[in-house]
Amino acid sequence: MSQLLSKYHTPNEAGLVQAISPESAGWSYVGFQVFDLKQGQKLKQETGDQEVCLVLVGGKASVKTRDLNLENIGDRMSPFEQKKPYAVYVPNDDFFEVTATTDLELAVCKAPGKGNFKARLIGPDDIDAEARGKGFNQRFVHNILPEDKPADSLLVVEVYTKEGNTSSYPSHKHDRDMAPEETYLEETYFHRIDPPQGFVFQRVYTEDHELDESMAVHDKDVVMVPKGYHPVATVAGYNSYYLNVMAGPLRRWCFTWEEAHNWVNSPAYPAKKD
Repeated sequence: MSQLLSKYHTPNEAGLVQAISPESAGWSYVGFQVFDLKQGQKLKQETGDQEVCLVLVGGKASVKTRDLNLENIGDRMSPFEQKKPYAVYVPNDDFFEVTATTDLELAVCKAPGKGNFKARLIGPDDIDAEARGKGFNQRFVHNILPEDKPADSLLVVEVYTKEGNTSSYPSHKHDRDMAPEETYLEETYFHRIDPPQGFVFQRVYTEDHELDESMAVHDKDVVMVPKGYHPVATVAGYNSYYLNVMAGPLRRWCFTWEEAHNWVNSPAYPAKKD
């Protein structure tokens, strides 16, 4: 099995089903956890030197930080309702306590904090939605924590791709610290599949193919992207959702298309049919 693929495991006593740290991933910036909490179950963490974005992937919760006391937030029971999510930004040197008011799927996105911003609710009205692509390369995006919204390091987005379409495509990369041409950003993909017995394919590869991994990714798996291109392809009968977390030394998303496939962005695609 690829070292870039973290398989879903049944919840432990704390509800933890995924745990990616800089140490386990072999990188410097992104940490990522997923908890499946039962109604009434609590999760409490100190943020330490990390800023955190809590994303309610599905379910409702009450959330406390040093400055916030949010009661029963959340508006979707599953990400495949395609409603915009609720999220909470928590700075470093703070804490959060989450109480699941329904069964809750909670993503905990982490990256280095600098103490520049206060804890805040990120509600549906704060999240921009956009459609990207054309033909069989269409996807729909919720920008939860993009670079034009306040944070020190984190970039967080969720993406929907219908059956039979590609996503994160044409292939692009962000593994060089050379802004504004390209920025170095580590990235995780938390995948959900509908119906859940399905799978998608994801490839992570560099131009010289020193890294070239192709993975069948199942529901609730995580793919780590330390460098290189990283497209996703869905299969017939199964729709895809993934939650992306990115972070690096500069909080900007500047990327480079793979030249061989960039024509898919041009008017030549999709080709006109007779």
